[in-house]
Amino acid sequence: MEQITNKDPLDMNNYRIEQLPQRPKSGFEKWMSYIGAPLAIIAFILIYWGIDISFLNNLNTEQLTDDALKRFNDLGLQEFSRINYAMLAIFAAAIILWITEAVPNYLTSLFVIIAIVITGVTSEKTAYAQLGHPVMWLNILSFVLASMLVKTQVAKRFALWFVVHFGKNATWIFFSFIVINIVLSAFISATTAKAAILLPIFMVIAAIYGATGGNSKNNFGRNIVLQNLFQINIGASGFMTGSGANLLAVSLIVGAGATLGYQEWFVAAFPLCLLLIIIGWFVGTKIMFPIKKEEQVPQIEGGMQRLKDELQKMGTMKTDEYKAIAIFLGVLFLWATKGIIHNVSETAVAFLGAVVALTPFKIGIVKWNDIDIPWHLMIFSAGAYTLGAGIDATNIAGTLVDSAFSSLGISNDTPFWMLFAILTGTMMFSALLFQSKTMRVLIFIPIAIGVAQKFGYSVMSLAFPLALLTEHVYVLPFNSKPAALLYTTDQYSWADTFKYGITMMIISWLLLFVWGETVLHWLGHLPNGVF
Repeated sequence: MEQITNKDPLDMNNYRIEQLPQRPKSGFEKWMSYIGAPLAIIAFILIYWGIDISFLNNLNTEQLTDDALKRFNDLGLQEFSRINYAMLAIFAAAIILWITEAVPNYLTSLFVIIAIVITGVTSEKTAYAQLGHPVMWLNILSFVLASMLVKTQVAKRFALWFVVHFGKNATWIFFSFIVINIVLSAFISATTAKAAILLPIFMVIAAIYGATGGNSKNNFGRNIVLQNLFQINIGASGFMTGSGANLLAVSLIVGAGATLGYQEWFVAAFPLCLLLIIIGWFVGTKIMFPIKKEEQVPQIEGGMQRLKDELQKMGTMKTDEYKAIAIFLGVLFLWATKGIIHNVSETAVAFLGAVVALTPFKIGIVKWNDIDIPWHLMIFSAGAYTLGAGIDATNIAGTLVDSAFSSLGISNDTPFWMLFAILTGTMMFSALLFQSKTMRVLIFIPIAIGVAQKFGYSVMSLAFPLALLTEHVYVLPFNSKPAALLYTTDQYSWADTFKYGITMMIISWLLLFVWGETVLHWLGHLPNGVF
């Protein structure tokens, strides 16, 4: 946090993604990084050359994709089986490297891409083309649009204005941040960036209400940080573009033949997102950490005046701010009305917005050097997409599901609600162990797709509910980058975040059953409901 506090805490240019403070690795994490590379190499060798996985020699050709079936016919069963071994070996090694962070994530992705090419899992054209995937472009362009908020200070003005005008007491402070988080989630696809933008503002407010961290913790401070952590993540779940992991989930689902766009995601997910945020506010402020009467009013004389002064310093709205608002509203409008008044894709809409924002001659409002694009994350995503393409081409997910379900005694007579419970429960609570939303999507969405295809259900019926659980990464400090960043505020303990987080996880999981039986069923995503 020293990298932040030594600068003006309300200057959003200090919170560029590449400049965020890095959470130091714990002793266990360092140990994991040491053994990660050797373990990945051993796993690759054992799977590719050392282990006899007999069920891979009995593939059902009716389940293969066209590309995989062509290679099956061209190469023969023996060689196609080796491609499956190769895909499994690459997948296992990649997962080990990504989880242990033995090497940078982007470097692992580069290993994945070239390994898939060398072993013949896919063609070079297919492997390299993933960097140009439409979802990749949407991700890149989302960062372009988000950078406008920082450059023009629209986000800062919006946040300060809301708190100054509606932060008269503790309750309205919390509702102000609910609105702020939801609005930012519609435009910023990086949860870490949202956390960095909001952190200085809610930290100043925490101090105003007597919560300065350390030995001066109080329930207002616990709530203001934990609520923002929950809202930053769950707010992202309401929008397809809310995070890169959401976009990856969509690409996997669409790649399996389903139809899922911005509008379909929003109609199904946003009301659930809003409901969860309201429940989270009630559970935190009314049940777990009730705020005392004396904590519900500002306790530092002149504290709120700091925010008023900051807002006043910004002066009147600038022309560039009006332009940024117009571009964002235009992009959001076009995203929301796809299929109603036009059929322009989400990526093409983002392209239009980015082109206008970058156009010179006093038309645009940002230059290329103003854009904060974390290219290492883009390379990481490209590797993840390439891995997904390999999984799809070889039908590994379906094959593994067949084997696993057979060994567990799960047959075609298994009721849908049990499959739904197993898959959604695994996806939800795996967030306690995984540090990467992308990895959870990469592992569990293909499994859900494979299960749906095996049992004759629509891909959306199982894969989409899992996608809606992607953003539940708020229980412990190492579960996500925003969680790690906000834990450093020292406004709450591990016990506090676990108690609140695990409670909201359980509530969210149970609520998903209700949502599946009602809203997702009514929208046609779960044709027969859950039960």
